Amino acid sequence: MRRRVVPRLPDAVRGYRPLICVTALAALLVPLLAGPDDDVDVAADLSLQNEFAAAAQKYHVPRSVLMGVSYQQTRWDSHPGTPSVGGGYGPMHLVDVRPVRPVPAPSVPPHGSPPPLAGAPDGAAANAPGAAGQLTDLRRAARLIGEPARRLRTDAAANVRGGAALLAATQKQLGKPLSENPGDWWDAVAAFSGLSGTSDEASAATYADDVFTVIRKGAKRTTDTGQDVTLPPNPNVRPHPTVRDPNRREQVECPPELTCSWLGAPYTEVNGGATYGNYDPADRPRDQKIEYIVIHDTEASLKSMLLTVQDPTEASWNYSVRSSDGHITQHVRTKDEAWHSGNQFVNASSIGVEHEGFLTQPDTWYSEQMYRSSARLVRFLAKKYGIPLDRQHIIGHDNVPSPTAGTIPQMHEDPGPFWDWRHYFDLLGAPLKATAGPDSPVLMALPDYATHKPRYYGCNGHGVLCPPHGSSAVRLHTEPFDDAPLIQDPGRHPDGAESTEDVSDLGSRISAGQKFAVAGRNGDWTAIWFQGHKAWFKNPEDHPTAVGSSGKMVTPKDGTGEIPVYGRPLPEKSAYPYGMEPQTESPLPYSIQEGQRYVAGSVVSGAYVDRSAFGQGPGEVIKGNEKYYEIQLGHRLAYVRASDVDVVNPSAGAAGLAQQ
Repeated sequence: MRRRVVPRLPDAVRGYRPLICVTALAALLVPLLAGPDDDVDVAADLSLQNEFAAAAQKYHVPRSVLMGVSYQQTRWDSHPGTPSVGGGYGPMHLVDVRPVRPVPAPSVPPHGSPPPLAGAPDGAAANAPGAAGQLTDLRRAARLIGEPARRLRTDAAANVRGGAALLAATQKQLGKPLSENPGDWWDAVAAFSGLSGTSDEASAATYADDVFTVIRKGAKRTTDTGQDVTLPPNPNVRPHPTVRDPNRREQVECPPELTCSWLGAPYTEVNGGATYGNYDPADRPRDQKIEYIVIHDTEASLKSMLLTVQDPTEASWNYSVRSSDGHITQHVRTKDEAWHSGNQFVNASSIGVEHEGFLTQPDTWYSEQMYRSSARLVRFLAKKYGIPLDRQHIIGHDNVPSPTAGTIPQMHEDPGPFWDWRHYFDLLGAPLKATAGPDSPVLMALPDYATHKPRYYGCNGHGVLCPPHGSSAVRLHTEPFDDAPLIQDPGRHPDGAESTEDVSDLGSRISAGQKFAVAGRNGDWTAIWFQGHKAWFKNPEDHPTAVGSSGKMVTPKDGTGEIPVYGRPLPEKSAYPYGMEPQTESPLPYSIQEGQRYVAGSVVSGAYVDRSAFGQGPGEVIKGNEKYYEIQLGHRLAYVRASDVDVVNPSAGAAGLAQQ
């Protein structure tokens, strides 16, 4: 028996959370990017490839090992003078450990809890493993190479030398020779993670295997400072057997090679039984298919969020990923419905993964360790539930559709334009790439993250210009000109206000991996159908921001004029049981005109679960017979009735788009 109670939030929008913990975090924020100190020898940072070779030779470390460790730490990025949340600096992510007051860990069960939070330089809320003896200690590295610690924080070459010296010292401490064979350095690399010799041996082994996977496959990229760095592949290097966590709790659903913790969200009545929180029991995928994995950032420290997820009056999510080392904590079983997206339909058909960080501070929070752990988790979950590894199913919180027209301004914008979707999908083993020629009627947004640096405001205060930074987002205009107005979004700005270049304004942006139907081409500019309009973006042949792709498209049936779009596909009224009030449809303030085309994803049935009652088991899933197509309407997904549209062959309509 399920007792009727007053719901804490409307079912349509469950998943919002108040920003009660953000203000307290204001003191933790650091600039998005900081320039080097005045005494930095900039010229020394222009030949990073050579610095790796010189440091490797000087300290008798195989160059591939040194470069592999650096790639695993930072992907060779320098961020001169700007620390990560774990206090790491430079391409080797050397940690400047200073005497600071530790940040107390939240009250969590001792068994299976994440390692405790620790203090960080300058009061930043780091949560890195290890302490003063950590093997990536910047000050120890400075002593080994005889240079001031300040230089290792700002000078990439000195930072690399310090990392090489630490690796060599670690190899000696392990009683091993300074061998030229990379395979002889596996234990030293595992120790460099700071986790070897702790209860997290599985993560230390995974870290080392990741490094040697990079060595085996090779890597090449342009760094944040414009350095072209290449690590040639070494196919002779082999991975070690997977180390499993012997202490993992039974309810934790996590890849075997990762050490994951459990900190459960409560399911309990509150306010004297007037409401409940903070998730809903379900029986997925038996009662509802899991279609999506939603990528969030927390916009708060993990310490705050671990307290939030234990509060039955707050939102919930399935997993948290820590910035400093990628440690994963599970809160809600994947069979159950967490309240994370702001859209009850999406909640019921998705898994929510929160990443510690702030979207305006990517260099501080979006660490390589976090990307890698998250990708392992998502790959594991996608395989378990048959979720396609594409941007129609692995989506950001900023891609979740608003359930109603009135809730659009309340929808969240994380993980934001600085989340590197292209790199993330490389780690997922599903690279985003062209699957058709440049004249295809379907395209995929795919800017080069390192060199694509559109202008943004608001990273360090309202209206303040953000420093240039790589971005996954491409901005859209009403005409094929740089000075043409941005596409206006009537949902975000119902008063008719123009879209802006603010870092949180999604009204005129698309994101890497998203697919759209081509609406025209004009020189270096390409148009797509976007929220009911033709939207133009710059896409020069020598520096493309989109590539040819494939996929089915839908278009309104002849004679319809225009069709509505929805943020949640609901069952038809006849599907509701007797005595239950059908949910009211709320079309979004966009419409698709006859002749327009949109790339379609999954076909879904209208579904709804009455979440107004507290009970001991899953609620009844009301499923309709009406089918809907998921479409890439704009930056966010949307749904259209299958009965309103025709499916278009991707090869049709390619002619005539050459110049429009």
